[in-house]
Amino acid sequence: MKALSAVRRFIRDERGVTAIEYGLIASLIALAVGTAMTSVSTELTDVFNRVVDALTP
Repeated sequence: MKALSAVRRFIRDERGVTAIEYGLIASLIALAVGTAMTSVSTELTDVFNRVVDALTP
């Protein structure tokens, strides 16, 4: 009986689930930011190169 009760408690325990969900959300946000920054970095490099070309005699 104790073993069955312990198994039921373990199945109903959701304390770790929330932490895992927050971890997954943080990972997805980090991935999105990294992707966006790569795109912005490439565009910014192009803009600065055009500025340098325009200022170079």
